[in-house]
Amino acid sequence: MNLTTRIFLALLAGLAAGAVLPALGGSGIALAIAEPVGNLWLQALQMTIIPLIAGLLFTGITESVGTAGGGKLAGRALLAFLGLLIFSALWAILFVPELLRLWPAPAAAAAAIVAKSAGAAAAVPEAVIDPGKWLLSLVPANIFEALGKGDMLPVVTFISAFALAASRLDAPRRDRLTALFDTVKDAMLVLVGWIFAIAPIGVFALALTVGLKAGLGAFGLLAHYIAVLVIVQVGLILLVYPLVLVLGGIGIGRFARAVLPAQAVAVSTQSSIGSLPAIFVGAERLGLPDNVSRVVLPLAVSVFRITSPCANIAVVLYCGHLYGISPGLLALAGGLLASLAAAVSTGGLPGSITFLAACVPIANAMGIPVAVLPLLLAVELVPDIFRTLGNVTADLGVNAIMAKRLKLESPATAA
Repeated sequence: MNLTTRIFLALLAGLAAGAVLPALGGSGIALAIAEPVGNLWLQALQMTIIPLIAGLLFTGITESVGTAGGGKLAGRALLAFLGLLIFSALWAILFVPELLRLWPAPAAAAAAIVAKSAGAAAAVPEAVIDPGKWLLSLVPANIFEALGKGDMLPVVTFISAFALAASRLDAPRRDRLTALFDTVKDAMLVLVGWIFAIAPIGVFALALTVGLKAGLGAFGLLAHYIAVLVIVQVGLILLVYPLVLVLGGIGIGRFARAVLPAQAVAVSTQSSIGSLPAIFVGAERLGLPDNVSRVVLPLAVSVFRITSPCANIAVVLYCGHLYGISPGLLALAGGLLASLAAAVSTGGLPGSITFLAACVPIANAMGIPVAVLPLLLAVELVPDIFRTLGNVTADLGVNAIMAKRLKLESPATAA
């Protein structure tokens, strides 16, 4: 049984135990034990976020810049990836608030979860954000002060600029810096692995606390959350088809038939890289030039995850919905920037680690509490299937778009 499944079962067990304990007695003692245990595990996770993001973001940017410098086609592909990632983020920003307005979360369960993490509710953003102050907040006057406060957006800005500057150094010095951040990243992943080894205990404690306060309503809220995440991602996937028609010149039915085998592999393996051979088959069925596919597809499965901004912003907006927080335009813009940084930096990691490393900076940028995230992480098993499904669909789609945009350039151009 893999870790994701064990975390999910721990969540179900904790919620169920919390729902029935009040009737059996002893709920006060259970709450006194479970709450500090769950919060201890949550804080252990949070302490790894900043160094992990620093290592991931620095190495992700330097590697992407190096790839772009390695060929004209690769550089153009990266620009196409960026445009589609922005499209993904905007879809979530526009669609999720409307979906939640029409179909809100169960009020009683949401109130119970908010009460459980009431200390985090102090993070509610100001009703009016001053544009000048917001712009200044993007650039930290003192990076160490920003690190100490845990202000993720200025930290992300600094690391991104630092990585871009490092990419201009000569190879030996650039490689030493990259090796340093890569080592920090690897060490943090080891530490995160240790923390996740006891994740079923931490999630059980958190879920027990929620179950004691929300009862059986917590199951309904988590089912609602899963449905919202699935709906927003399915919507994004469906939008890829007309994009391929308009930008790639390939009919929707023809593209759907070509991508179907890769989608089947994606659902069964939940791995974009594992789906690569099937994506190549789809490209052949569409008659896409091999010199384009050889460059675009390996790059796409490595660094392009179209569902990342969409799903991660949806997660954070759902958390805000539970707290009654509606981020303003500037907060949403900050969340969009943070989601793009996360999409660049978190590729190739297990879904459980990616979830927190991506969502915490977005939540911080939007001023939304993060205390609910571990519970949502525990049900990531289902939405993660649609993440992979969307990524694989977009990988073939962007390959078709690049082939059309480049007008079947010669192999020399793609070198």
